[in-house]
Amino acid sequence: MQSNRPRDTIPEVVVRSALHMAGLRFRKHARPLAYVRCEADLVFRKARLAVFIDGCFWHGCPEHATFPVTNGEWWAEKLSANRVRDRANDDLLQEKGWTVLRFWEHEAPEAVVRRVTQAIREASLA
Repeated sequence: MQSNRPRDTIPEVVVRSALHMAGLRFRKHARPLAYVRCEADLVFRKARLAVFIDGCFWHGCPEHATFPVTNGEWWAEKLSANRVRDRANDDLLQEKGWTVLRFWEHEAPEAVVRRVTQAIREASLA
């Protein structure tokens, strides 16, 4: 598991590059709220937007998730806890006025850029 990168994954870097080329500026791997132990992959502070690029394995993608056979019970609990933690972090950020966008690692970068741009535009109108 050491080869699994917790940050700067290929899908994340591709999305960041596309967002940057679209003229958007952001913080990477930042805590939207300083007192919450949750780092978003991309944070747009002015728009109060937190973006997460979730890996299919670690976050339980309904299309691509797989479960190891060895220590299967432990892995099932671990991966389930990841999903529960993600929902709790989403709820907390939303309660504090943040917009949370989650994307799967296999989603097209162009689609991610469109949705992020739209969310920023909506935040500026509010």
